[in-house]
Amino acid sequence: MLQAVLRAIQLPDLRRRILFTLGMLLIFRLIAHIPVPNINPASLQQLQDALANNQLAQLLNIFAGGALQNFSVAAMGVYPYITASIIMQLLQPLIPALQELSKEGEQGRIKMNRYQMWLTIPLAYLQAYGQTMTLERTVNPTNVIASSLFRSSFDIVSNFLPTFTILTSMVAGTMLLVWLGEQINERGIGQGISVIIFGGIVSRLPGMIVQGFQVSQAGGVSTIIGVIGFVSIALLTIIGIVLIQEGQRRIPVQYAKRVRGNKVYGGQSSHIPLKVNMAGMIPLIFAQSIIIFPGIIASWFYQVNGEGIGNAIAGFFYTTFNPTGQSGGVIYMALLFLLTVGFTYFYTIVLFSQQDIPDSLQRNGGFIPGIRPGKKTEEYLGRVLNRITLVGALFLGIVAILPFLTQTITGLQLGLGSTALLIVVGVAIDTMRQLESQLIMRDYEGFLSK
Repeated sequence: MLQAVLRAIQLPDLRRRILFTLGMLLIFRLIAHIPVPNINPASLQQLQDALANNQLAQLLNIFAGGALQNFSVAAMGVYPYITASIIMQLLQPLIPALQELSKEGEQGRIKMNRYQMWLTIPLAYLQAYGQTMTLERTVNPTNVIASSLFRSSFDIVSNFLPTFTILTSMVAGTMLLVWLGEQINERGIGQGISVIIFGGIVSRLPGMIVQGFQVSQAGGVSTIIGVIGFVSIALLTIIGIVLIQEGQRRIPVQYAKRVRGNKVYGGQSSHIPLKVNMAGMIPLIFAQSIIIFPGIIASWFYQVNGEGIGNAIAGFFYTTFNPTGQSGGVIYMALLFLLTVGFTYFYTIVLFSQQDIPDSLQRNGGFIPGIRPGKKTEEYLGRVLNRITLVGALFLGIVAILPFLTQTITGLQLGLGSTALLIVVGVAIDTMRQLESQLIMRDYEGFLSK
């Protein structure tokens, strides 16, 4: 692998692509430290303390690469763009015009990407307002200017221009990161948006390593054993992610011979690769966002020493949908596991239906040996997909609750999120494959050949 990396660096065009990607990541890290206008630097420490107790904010901070804790212009990361892409994928089976557009090749892809960009902007404004308002209420519950995140009140009605400036700067930061991702797609290596998220997560690894050493030195022999156990579980999880991400069921396909004029087409054999985890990281994001949302809403109304039925209901939701609540730990993990499994099946079915494999096989004269084309092929592929997706769904469910299990086993919580780990491994594999394909084109051995 090291020899392949050296060969890739020695090739001028690949070296330019690698350096360009690293340059875009450097720009991203610089943007992540540019604060929004009107920020109050004295409240940033209170913001970091608030993030430590807010599961949803921690999830958003992962996608922002730590920019949320600095409240920079990149505080939302590329999450609005990811939300827009998910919405567009879900709308394709429902809107015939979008479904036809997705089949028009490169021109259709360009138009779909344009619609996705337009959808990202209003979603980014909505997320910027909701996210900032939530953090402002958390840091400044008494609505005192001295304790606010900003030098003036964050109110879109009574203080429109400063508030709108803050929101616009955050939206501009998100769109700039999306543009950097598009540049990586065209001139760099890897899938641009994923590489941006990958760079943000990896930038936090040195801090996690330092935190692990500090904890082990302060806690004695038992804590050192806990750190070793934590690292061992992380390594086993990485191995499992690689195996599941690369796992696939190959369905054999035979193409019938067709004669056109003096030429004979078809007759060759191929296969359909059905991945064990076709949905990727999306089910984890869905499940975590939905299960955290009720607890966040309930926290606005719940008071520890409050009275009344309203406060009791808010307290029930707050403790149930909070992994650190008195009665919510086990229920939270069970719901997270079930939601992850359910969303894995749902999103896999959506993606598989968009590919329209049975119809494509029938149009091109392909068939699965022993299976009739058309409806029978669709039913057969559906049965196979359901069986192999069960393995991927259960694995994603385990990965979703793994941080809580790891904390119970080792007694440590060093910030190793399951979603972050899945993103890092997935992006690393995808980038290695792209480099491999570039090397194979130049008669070099690829990364994954040995």
